[in-house]
Amino acid sequence: MKAVDLKDRKILYELDLNCRQSNAQIGKKVGLSKDVVSYRIKKMEDEGIISCYWTAINTYKLGYYVFRIYINLIDVSRKIKAEIIQYFVNNEDVWAVLTSKGPVDLDVVLWVKDVYAFNQYWINTLQQYSKYFTQSTISILTDVISTKKSYLLDEVESSSNREFYETNCKGDPVPIDEIDYHILDELALNARIPLLDLAKKLHCSSQTITYRMKHLMQKGIIQAFRVNINPQKLGLQVCAVDLYLRDQNLRKQLLEYIEKNQNVYDIMVMNIRWAHLSFELYCNNISELSHLMEKLETQFPDAIRKYEYWIDQIVHKERWLPKMTKKDFKS
Repeated sequence: MKAVDLKDRKILYELDLNCRQSNAQIGKKVGLSKDVVSYRIKKMEDEGIISCYWTAINTYKLGYYVFRIYINLIDVSRKIKAEIIQYFVNNEDVWAVLTSKGPVDLDVVLWVKDVYAFNQYWINTLQQYSKYFTQSTISILTDVISTKKSYLLDEVESSSNREFYETNCKGDPVPIDEIDYHILDELALNARIPLLDLAKKLHCSSQTITYRMKHLMQKGIIQAFRVNINPQKLGLQVCAVDLYLRDQNLRKQLLEYIEKNQNVYDIMVMNIRWAHLSFELYCNNISELSHLMEKLETQFPDAIRKYEYWIDQIVHKERWLPKMTKKDFKS
């Protein structure tokens, strides 16, 4: 792994566990002074290793469903493709827009309050662009396991310690008010914003902000304060794998095996109308990914019907909170 030494990687690891902890707290955990930690973080920001700080928000808890749209394009010029991408990016209820080399050309993740709202949006989309869609698949994302970024460490974590948090649609929505929403909105864009700056922006006391953030965490709306690391700066490549299973009874064993891989960071365990299991990971190269899949098929020779992988991912949009208005808030 190029560009960063073990101390930097330990700092990145701690920032990803909780980027709101102080530099002094991080320093105690990695064996450095507060000033050295501050210098190293600033240096990694300047070099583009750290691109931003973000908050993992469980939007299921806010009453949303998550739909994914997988699109294959046909007869599109570079200009038309950019227009289609921008159409999805401009939607304030779109969580993510991605392109990559893989089974589809475009992957769009969308929040909706109900199926009817999605249907209306999809009809409008088809009216404008269906002639460019050779195939489209609508999937419902219901459960994702996020793991710790163990690849940053030299020591190997056990699989039981790797799970960070789980995001799923289980349970009833949690009502929030307008102040809660504005706190989430600011944290979605900058999870490391100082408490006093956040209080000043929202015209609240720091005690009010602290209390409300604690409440949002206790209710499972805020799941983590994390750091976005540019894997290319570390000599790594983002890859994703979709697994289609032959034997559903082996799902649990497959999941446990995948979780043990230190480079895996997200596992989609319930993705209706798409793959049975999907996971995202960092690789040094495609050969490493191929070797991983060979080991997986050897370990579970009767479990997997087929697999597909995605590489060279480009993220055109990623934002962890939909647009909410007064009608969405509790009185």
